[in-house]
Amino acid sequence: MSYAKDVGEASAVRRVIGGVPELTMRSDTQVRFVAPGSLTDERFGLFEWNMGSQGGGPDAHFHKTFSESFYVTRGTVALFDGTAWLDAQPGDFVYVPPGGIHAFHNTSGEPASMLILFAPGPPRERYFEELAEIGNSGRQLSDDQWIELWARHDQYPAT
Repeated sequence: MSYAKDVGEASAVRRVIGGVPELTMRSDTQVRFVAPGSLTDERFGLFEWNMGSQGGGPDAHFHKTFSESFYVTRGTVALFDGTAWLDAQPGDFVYVPPGGIHAFHNTSGEPASMLILFAPGPPRERYFEELAEIGNSGRQLSDDQWIELWARHDQYPAT
């Protein structure tokens, strides 16, 4: 049981659109930290991923401690489910349990958006901030440095 009291309490958290942190990835993808784990007691993390016409994404990978779900809200997003690439359209949903191989890219040539849900909610904002800093600064990492960075954030290449 997550709540043991016999009466409810006023404990909702509201974030208005101007108060939601965001960043820009090297691919010009805009990431909005709608409800990161730091806001939800690490129960879940919800991020809005707005990709331009050539929005990039990760290579095939998996996570050991959390699931990842994708809900497409605009355009077409190529989602890899571990066996095949799927062209996901608005309203399509893909759930990837811990250990599930997955990837995504915008290969449609048109802008696309999706919501990404992590559960439980690890502090993925730190990972995205680190990726944005590396990409936007032009800093180059060796293969070993990438492996170490990914491992610190529970991300492991599928190969």
